[in-house]
Amino acid sequence: MSHLTSTSTGSSQRAPALTDISAANELARLFECQLCFKYVLPPIIQCQDGHLFCVGCRRKLKCCSTCRSPFRTIRSLAKEKVANSVRFPCKFSPSGCDRYLTLAEKLDHENLCKCRPYSCPCPGTNCKWHGLMDAIIPHLTDQHKSIITLEGDDIVFLAADINIPGAINWVMMQSCFGFNFMLVLEKKENHNGYEEFIAIAQLIGSRKDAENFIYRLELNSHQRRLVWEGVPISVNDEIPTARKKGDCLIFDASLAKHFIENGNLSINVTIISC
Repeated sequence: MSHLTSTSTGSSQRAPALTDISAANELARLFECQLCFKYVLPPIIQCQDGHLFCVGCRRKLKCCSTCRSPFRTIRSLAKEKVANSVRFPCKFSPSGCDRYLTLAEKLDHENLCKCRPYSCPCPGTNCKWHGLMDAIIPHLTDQHKSIITLEGDDIVFLAADINIPGAINWVMMQSCFGFNFMLVLEKKENHNGYEEFIAIAQLIGSRKDAENFIYRLELNSHQRRLVWEGVPISVNDEIPTARKKGDCLIFDASLAKHFIENGNLSINVTIISC
């Protein structure tokens, strides 16, 4: 078992031919918002002359910006039917995705698309970096040098100086099974004004990949043992969302004191491949 003192801080598809792409683009353009040029997807609401606007732009307008006719709630069932048979480009096409998808495929693909941009997952920083998933680990290694990586599926995460007042994050990486997991311990004040700790594992990978693992967090002291098991969240998800759902280990300072030794908190971390 390794030890660490942490530092604060879709399925494959034939590539479409050029003629196929041109035809798909022409059909997709029929569903462009007249104002922002994003695609208007069902339910499709149009002005009385047939001009389309996405939900966001529709809320900003009192009348059609093209023909100036007043807005009415006119739903185009015919266009919705056609939209269900059109292949739209992935919204991450500017980042390099060349997939064209039906509406039924589009949302699931975009949630997993390898060309979607990600923000820096390191908590407790104001890092403005954005990039592809494959660039996240090189970015963390290069720009967040305080984050140390341990190899192995069973390690000890030692959060040093746990009694320092105020909001603090302890972060480390665990590498095993060909993946990298970010382990995070956060200390912050809850809505009642008391300090609480949030501990979680986040996979630098897709939600589908995350479902293949279980992580176990274990705190031990004399005659006491606290264990949490769960599916790691994906880098597609956010730690505050998991905390709000209660999908992580949450414990208050009064419980933490039973496991603190010499000002440090040791958490045994085990990654299990399902």
